Amino acid sequence: MSEGFRYSSDELLPVEVLVFEVDPEHVDAFLAIDHEVWTLGEADVLGLDHIPFLSKEVWLDDAHPGRIILTFVWESIESWQHVSDAQRQRELQARFDERFPHRVTLLRALHDESDFGIRRVSRFERL
Repeated sequence: MSEGFRYSSDELLPVEVLVFEVDPEHVDAFLAIDHEVWTLGEADVLGLDHIPFLSKEVWLDDAHPGRIILTFVWESIESWQHVSDAQRQRELQARFDERFPHRVTLLRALHDESDFGIRRVSRFERL
């Protein structure tokens, strides 16, 4: 069974989890604009020669139409903090708000609730 999968452990990588709610009819627009503004905007940060996060996943909750869960795995707390510069965040938020005029509610920021203590410690994935 050693072929066809990859397993890594002891990573201790910081994880950011955001849970948003939008009107279900605006989910596709939210996802497209989020990718263009936030994902690409945070991927291309001045002062870094690489993308500061290892992955970003977007999950939808079928039991709660309009609920969107964004999960980042960051390479380090330092990279996350570099991207979290207040001025850069304001600029990205203004760009997002300009393009997405609909209601967006941040329901949870799990990393804040845990004082940035959520960590990915292992990963098992099919290749």
